[in-house]
Amino acid sequence: MICLEINKGDFVTRKSYNHDTVFKVINIKNGIYYLKGAEVRLYADSDISDLVKCDKPKEEDYSKDVRGGKSLTSEDFFYLPGKILHIDGDSEYLEKCLKYYKYAGVYAIGKKIKEEDMYEQVGLLLKEYKPDILIITGHDAYYKKKGSIKDNDNYKNTKNFIKAVKAARNYEKSHDKLVIIAGACQSNYEELIMAGANYASSPKRVNIHALDPAIIAVTIALTERNKEVDLKETLEKTKYGKDGMGGIMGNGLMYVGYPR
Repeated sequence: MICLEINKGDFVTRKSYNHDTVFKVINIKNGIYYLKGAEVRLYADSDISDLVKCDKPKEEDYSKDVRGGKSLTSEDFFYLPGKILHIDGDSEYLEKCLKYYKYAGVYAIGKKIKEEDMYEQVGLLLKEYKPDILIITGHDAYYKKKGSIKDNDNYKNTKNFIKAVKAARNYEKSHDKLVIIAGACQSNYEELIMAGANYASSPKRVNIHALDPAIIAVTIALTERNKEVDLKETLEKTKYGKDGMGGIMGNGLMYVGYPR
């Protein structure tokens, strides 16, 4: 049955995709419904005949994801988690992540910047805020019809993310001093890692959850500097695990002090 009462701002799923993703209707033009993933960093468009109205997704349960590598729990110690600079091409997803950082007790600065402009501003932002962790994300897509997954011209924003990662590495070359988490849905994982990212999406060119980069960042920020971050365990916290995100081994970025 076709629902004729789907309006801008409503939440919907698509019958042709077995209702696997909840979208928000962000625009309606000439009979085409333009959609944005409520939780997954994904844009789509659809005819009304494929859409089914649904409820707004429940608020995120952050408690299961906020787990660092902190082993010292004595009240005699104090903790200084790593600082995060999060650059995002999407203001709504950025707000979700900032809310998550606040819940986790990790200091984070968020900046909404268009993907194509990130490389021009990232160096100045790094100099201003001096973060331990940098996130470069927003929207991306692999256009399969265009050809090979190895060709960056076949992606929506991978080239922009690569330019931003390289600009950040010009500021700080050490992967240990500045951890970079880069990419979005279906990004060219291999090229982002080679450009200088510690973590990137997407090994299997799948979509990623809006919070996936933030979950990895918080894990690193809450893991002690003398302790290696468990790479596999960290990736398993994300929506699609190693299919959606991958990275290189490294230590945490939290200082531990004594006495409290």
